[in-house]
Amino acid sequence: MSLARHPRVWKLRITLDDKYAGIIDRCCQAIEVLMPGQRAATVRRPTNCTEVSLYSKHWPCLLPQHGPGKKHLRPIRLEPWQEVLVNKATEEFIRGLIESDGCRVVANDRGVRSVRYHFSNRSDDIRCLFCAALDNLGIPWTQPSRYVIAIYRKAAVARLDEFVGPKA
Repeated sequence: MSLARHPRVWKLRITLDDKYAGIIDRCCQAIEVLMPGQRAATVRRPTNCTEVSLYSKHWPCLLPQHGPGKKHLRPIRLEPWQEVLVNKATEEFIRGLIESDGCRVVANDRGVRSVRYHFSNRSDDIRCLFCAALDNLGIPWTQPSRYVIAIYRKAAVARLDEFVGPKA
């Protein structure tokens, strides 16, 4: 995701993998909910990805975390009104984070099929927001490496499968 200044407006641009048409559709719908009466533009790129975008003067108000530089080098804090929205839609928040920076893995551990979720992000703040949302839903997680959050327990994976599931 990027937010770029144009002469009189801002352009939100999200690049998504062409394999996941459902994620592209949900992204367009989410943007259109935020900007009623406007339609998100989609452009297929030759690199097997689709760019979803929309121009608006209001993006900095809706995305106050935006700023110069890399997101993992600056603070990412939710505004109070954003916290209210995340608390009301915690499952959707987690789903969006997994769809953007996570995965659902089906592993074969010594002949035993094992399903797991992984979320990876270099931003400590974004990982903390993800973990706090999991805690809010009572979903246990571990941190096997510096940037990765993992959900391994069968009951926890089953709970995530209720609202995330395989990417489609």
